[in-house]
Amino acid sequence: MESGTSRTSGTGGTGNAGSTETSGSGDIARTLELLWDTGRRPSRGPKPTLTLDRIVEAAVQVADTEGLEGLSMRRVAAELGTGTMSLYRYVPGKGELLDLMLDRVQRPSENPADLGDGGWRAALEAMARETLALYRRHPWLLQVNQSRPILGPSALDGMEKVLTLIRPMGLTDPELVSAIIMIDGYVVGAARSQLYQQEAERRTGLTDAEFWQAQVPALEKAMASGRYPVTASLSEDAFGSDFDHFGFGLQRILDGLEVLVAQRRGESAP
Repeated sequence: MESGTSRTSGTGGTGNAGSTETSGSGDIARTLELLWDTGRRPSRGPKPTLTLDRIVEAAVQVADTEGLEGLSMRRVAAELGTGTMSLYRYVPGKGELLDLMLDRVQRPSENPADLGDGGWRAALEAMARETLALYRRHPWLLQVNQSRPILGPSALDGMEKVLTLIRPMGLTDPELVSAIIMIDGYVVGAARSQLYQQEAERRTGLTDAEFWQAQVPALEKAMASGRYPVTASLSEDAFGSDFDHFGFGLQRILDGLEVLVAQRRGESAP
């Protein structure tokens, strides 16, 4: 099952400035009908050869392998081995389909252990790591401006699970939502950096190690010049790939929230 709980904040991070798509750009009323299965169903006629679920799954597969630039109603129809017009019996267009895709990949895990040990800190940490994994599985998410999401069942299910676990923090409701937004923004930044690094390697043909190795002669001269004494004094592993920068930053955010929680409870800060 997919898990992308922090996407349910409704005000979470968006794609980069070059976003190619925007959530909520289709017929909102029709999208909500499809998400919540509240539309009228035909009582007569031949049995449909397709299902909305199959169409959404095929669209996600296309986006995963070809990016949003490769996603179109025609391409999804080809993936399903049917005519393009057949898809329009189920979904009005690409805008509505994209919102269905967004809700599909946010489907939360059914395993309670995936949100930690029941404590608020473990829940937020698990949410952050699961969201980062979500972006790795579906990098096209970073191409979508989700500043105004259409909230479907998967999004709200994920939101409900996280809010249930973090409500004991004792913060106000706006603060609880803000905590989710803050972590979501941090994850989006980290995911975007990782995606850009992979894209740079693909475009240049240079691995990350080869890229930095090419700069070594110039950097050694710069460090020997005496102009950058603090930078030159750093240990050899300061910029190493073994350090978990994502985990370090995430723990500092959680430490800050823990101080706030303690203050609200009248306790000494940990």
